[in-house]
Amino acid sequence: MFCLAGIGGRVPGILQTTHNAAHILAIDGCALDCVKLSLKEAGFTEFDHMRVTDLGLEKGKTQATDENIAVVVMAASEKRGF
Repeated sequence: MFCLAGIGGRVPGILQTTHNAAHILAIDGCALDCVKLSLKEAGFTEFDHMRVTDLGLEKGKTQATDENIAVVVMAASEKRGF
């Protein structure tokens, strides 16, 4: 897990650490895809992407229960490299 604000702010150390990551999984909370777009704007092209809304979890209305977290973890674990 890393700092998306640092990506958007183009903080050199954060950008370098992100470039050095073995794999990036961008997890967005809705269809606006802010995480995905922020990564692309910063020059990142190699990453996997998922939306929690695609898993039936509505942003701002779904509780962070163990069950809902498990749904996200399971979907993330199916992505390449995780």
